Amino acid sequence: MSKLGMEKVENVDRVTLRRGRNLLYVISNPDCFKAPNSDTYVVFGEAKAEDMAAKAAAQAKAFQAEAANGAAAAAAGAGGAPGAAKITSITEEVDEGEVDMEGLEEKDVDLVATQANVSKGKAAAALKASDGDIVSAIMELTM
Repeated sequence: MSKLGMEKVENVDRVTLRRGRNLLYVISNPDCFKAPNSDTYVVFGEAKAEDMAAKAAAQAKAFQAEAANGAAAAAAGAGGAPGAAKITSITEEVDEGEVDMEGLEEKDVDLVATQANVSKGKAAAALKASDGDIVSAIMELTM
């Protein structure tokens, strides 16, 4: 590379190349050279692909598990969470015939059903057990 007039660039720990929105190519501890009269670089090293969507999904799953562990620890410290047991028992016993929507909004039930990937009956039962708290209902149905 020195015969081509390129100068070695020191102290480069990582080179990242973005391909599309969710795909990155990462080169750790590369050998980098720069052309003296332009912003042209030559990089040597092993490129590894990183999928940002998969990485974000893994981080979200880890966050949910951490939140669940924190909620379980808090429930154990408070003598147990009666709402969590109620949601589990109610959603297991839901009859899928008629959905009881009394006191609930249709859009809330639809949101919980689509996010938790359950039927409207289970979503309605979970919403009632969590006193209309959408986030709690989704979390209980997805764990």
